[in-house]
Amino acid sequence: MAWLEYVLPLIFLAPLGATALVVLALRHLEDGALTSPYDGHILREPAQSLRNRLDRAYAALFLDGALGPIVTLAPLVYGMGRMLFANRHSWLEWALYGLLTTLLALILCFRLIRDVQRIRRLKLGLACELAVGQELERLIRPEAHPYFVFHDVPTDSTTIDHVVVTPHGIFAVQVSARTPPLDIKGEPRTTVVVAGQRLRFPGWRERQSLAHARLAAAWCRQWLAHRSLGNVAVQGVLVLPGWNVEIDKPPGEIMVVDGRGLAALLDDTSLQPMDDNTHQRVVQALDRRVKGTEVPPDTAT
Repeated sequence: MAWLEYVLPLIFLAPLGATALVVLALRHLEDGALTSPYDGHILREPAQSLRNRLDRAYAALFLDGALGPIVTLAPLVYGMGRMLFANRHSWLEWALYGLLTTLLALILCFRLIRDVQRIRRLKLGLACELAVGQELERLIRPEAHPYFVFHDVPTDSTTIDHVVVTPHGIFAVQVSARTPPLDIKGEPRTTVVVAGQRLRFPGWRERQSLAHARLAAAWCRQWLAHRSLGNVAVQGVLVLPGWNVEIDKPPGEIMVVDGRGLAALLDDTSLQPMDDNTHQRVVQALDRRVKGTEVPPDTAT
């Protein structure tokens, strides 16, 4: 029976298949989500969304690094089994196995390079957000000086990196991580120019970061208004850690800063004073939002 020549070599793929099953079973072994031992809610740390994305990126790297060689070697192992059971050998068939193995190896290399680049970008973003978060922590004082900082606040479609509640307004802080290019001497070029609704980096221009900061502030205003928290002033802040910010044309209602002395800057920036009752309600609403226990306005009592 000629078909047995193609079925019997599958026996040699059994060890590879068993190894693949073990890899798939272990892919969620490293889960970064932590829950509170008091109420069971997910604990949100600074840059929690980036931490989650970094965990998923590491999981993808683990799968590509472990499953990739298994998938790449499968045609070669099957071809070796065919050599044992085949009555006649076809050099075209062996060349096909070799070509398929080579193509799979190239795909594996590209996927590993992509995974490493993604992890590098996420780690840079995480480092920048943590640096800004540490700077904002300086605002937290005793209740006689009520400053509150909420990290990684979820919106309807994305997250706001930090929301700072002060007695004189609310600041929606977005952090943008960008790698500075090098000049001909190998020195980093770290000057960015704010030109209205555009950022001029050395070698490229972009509007996306300013748009994200503007949307974050607009979402905060709308969200607070829907919860009948009064006319609370909200200021959007874009932080570019590690860059020297030069203002050529002000970007409107958005503050663009490098992050150095951010706590003191927000402390000195007075938007609109809040009474104690409004301040407390805003803090409670943001706390419920971060913890995931928020009640929609139309069902709240």
